[in-house]
Formats: sequence, C-alpha cells, structure tokens
Amino acid sequence: MKELINNLKGDKGIWSFVMLLALISFMPVFSASTNLVYVIGKGSTIGYLVKHLVHIFIGFALIYFVHKVPYHYYRGLSKIALPIVGLLLVYTFMQGTVIDGANASRWIKVPFIGVTFQTSALAMIVLMIYVARYLAKMEDKPVTFKSSLFELWMPVFIILALILPANFSTAALIFSMVCMLVFIGRYPLRYLAMIMGMGIAGLTLFVLFAKAFPEALPNRVDTWISRIERFTSDAPNEDDYQIEKAKIAIASGMVYGLGPGKSVQKNFLPQSSSDFIFAIIVEEYGIVGGLAVLFLYLMLFFRFLVSAHKAKSLFGKLLIVGLGFPIIFQALINMGVAVELLPVTGQTLPLISSGGSSIWMTCIAIGIIISVTKKEEEIAQELAEKEEREVALQQLIDEHILREKQKEEAEAMGTEPSYSIEDAAANPMRAVMGK
Repeated sequence: MKELINNLKGDKGIWSFVMLLALISFMPVFSASTNLVYVIGKGSTIGYLVKHLVHIFIGFALIYFVHKVPYHYYRGLSKIALPIVGLLLVYTFMQGTVIDGANASRWIKVPFIGVTFQTSALAMIVLMIYVARYLAKMEDKPVTFKSSLFELWMPVFIILALILPANFSTAALIFSMVCMLVFIGRYPLRYLAMIMGMGIAGLTLFVLFAKAFPEALPNRVDTWISRIERFTSDAPNEDDYQIEKAKIAIASGMVYGLGPGKSVQKNFLPQSSSDFIFAIIVEEYGIVGGLAVLFLYLMLFFRFLVSAHKAKSLFGKLLIVGLGFPIIFQALINMGVAVELLPVTGQTLPLISSGGSSIWMTCIAIGIIISVTKKEEEIAQELAEKEEREVALQQLIDEHILREKQKEEAEAMGTEPSYSIEDAAANPMRAVMGK
C-alpha cells in the first residue's frame, strides 16, 4: 500500500478529496438501494453495494492509468476522438435504450457486456479538451470570427444539437462551461456575445419546432420542456412528488440526521440512489453531513483553482478549468434540485451517486487533471535537481581553485602545501548520485 501511494503522482489534495467523496458514497448508496430491492423488487442491497464498489474500483483504475499519460497527448487525441463521439451520439439519438420500461435515450448498451453507457458524458470531456486545444493554439495569434466559427463553434454546436433533444440539462451545462472556458482563454468578448445570442436563438427555434412537430423528436423533448414550464408555474404537477419527498427528507434530517440507514423517504423517492441521493444524505446525517459533502466539493474546487494557477502552459490551465469546473457545477446543480432551487434535471452527484458511466467519466476527467499537476511537479523537481547539480559543480570548482591557490602560495614560500584528508562537508556529488 505504501508503494502504491508513493506511485501516485500529481496534486495530493485532489487525490485526497476524490478518495473521501468515494468513501462517503458507500453508506448512502447502500442505504438507498433498499428502494430498488423492497419497493421495486429487484436485486439485493449487498449486490448493489458490491456493484457500486466495482464501479468505484474501475473508476480509480481509470484515474491511475490516465494520470500516467502525459497530458499534452490529449491535445492530438481530441481531434481523433471528436468525430468518434459524434458518431456515438448519432447512434444514441437514433436508437437509445429503454430501461425499466422508460425511455432512456441518453444511454446506449455496450454489446456483449450489457452495460449501459451515457455518451453525453464522454462528449463533454472530449469537447472540453478540443476547445482547450484550440484556445492554446490561438494564444499568440489573432482570432477572427469567421475562422473560429468554423473551427471552434461548429463542432461545439453539432455536439450540442445531438445532445439537446434527449438531455437539455447536460447540453446547457456543456454550453455554459464552453463559454466560460473561451472567456478564460481570452476569446474576444464581442464574438462570445454573438455566439451566445446565436445559441439562445437556436434553442428558441428548436423549442418551437418541437412544439409544432412533436412526433419528429423523441419523447424526452416534451419531458424537459414540461419540466421547465412546471418549475416556473405554481400549478400542481408530477415533479412536485419527487421534490416534496426530497424536501421532507431534508427537513427530517434536521441538524444531526436520523442515523445511517434510517432514511424513510428513500422508499418513496424513485431516484433515491442517484438523482436525489443528496436528500438521503441530509436525512440520515443531517445538515452537518450535507454541509460536509458540500465542503469537500468546495475544497476540491479550491484545489482545481490552485492547480490551474500553478500550471505553466495555457493548455494545462484550460484543461483543469474545462474538466474540473463541470464536476463542481454538476454537484451544485444536483444539490440545488434537491432543495428546489432548480428544476429536476437528472444530473447525478459526482463520485457519490450510483451509476457506472457517470463515475467513470468523472474519474477520467480527474485523471487528466492530475496528469497536468503531475507534469508541473516533474518540472519543479527537474529544476530543483538542476539547481543542486549547479551548486555541487560550483563547489567542486571553488575547491579546485582554492587548492591551486594554496599550491602557488606554498611554492612561493618554498614549502610543501598541506592538505587535510578529513572532509566534513556534505558530499558534493549527492545531487547526481543514482541518476
């Protein structure tokens, strides 16, 4: 275990907070799985716990292997992966998967394995890397609206258009994160304002088209449009059931909670182990537990800020921002839904909610971020070793000059130079030993 920990490179703070969030996830997932076992009559609580353990284990294996790859390799991989992701999204849009009798057009089923996979999560990672690559490439070059429209924004809008019909919340999150990333990358503000106007106009036209031709698009469009309409109105609706149960869970938890496994509302919330797991955490561990989870996400956000500040290259900075910030914003959105600050979105709580693809995509993003911090540590270590070698070399030169001077003085006086065979100084070759 000690050897394994020593092999973990990169920002230790990010490693620590990610591990803490993963450890915290086991108790609420195990507790909330009783909804699937006793209410729906599917599987066993131990089975869901083991399944979640496997998902977490695979996720950390992905972090480990991804963080070993030099982060600049992802610059070229994004160009290759973007069209592949586009094809996967087209396949998802055309087929989709029915899970438990419900339309789940955000997922596809991996052949031979039987695992469902959410392609939009992978699309977000690839798209963020692609945008960071473009901004880093144009760092010292003038940017024109026409060139950026075709090279930067056309791939972004194509990916968003493929995600939007089935998953408005993810599409909105990706677009807002891309806008934030190009703002940080010093993309001209007047161009960004034009792009945002085009995005709003495109969304309006899409909604009007979906209203006029409901049979031409998946049922999921009606779902997210009606959710927004229901959230902005005071009329009773079906989403009130989930929100009310979530608020009852939060109110029942009070300060210290009912205790591990003692949640009552987990038996009534349909998505108690995924979309509304934060409500279960507050019910069982109280406001103290909820604030502790929020604190861990904010500390992880702080480590992302520190790591982005330390990164030497613009591409490294943008990678950390583009891949790290969506994790935090997704967590805040999930918590906001539970307390009815936002409409029901279907966004999970990163690293805590059950689900394979969401955990794995989050872990891949974290692995890339740690790869950036690992590179900066290696650069700092190389500079420190270089400085030690220069100091050692200068010490050898100074000793040689001193001995030559003593020899000349002894010859001038007609005596033999005296040298001490005892050397109490530190070994000047220590910096290069074993190199």
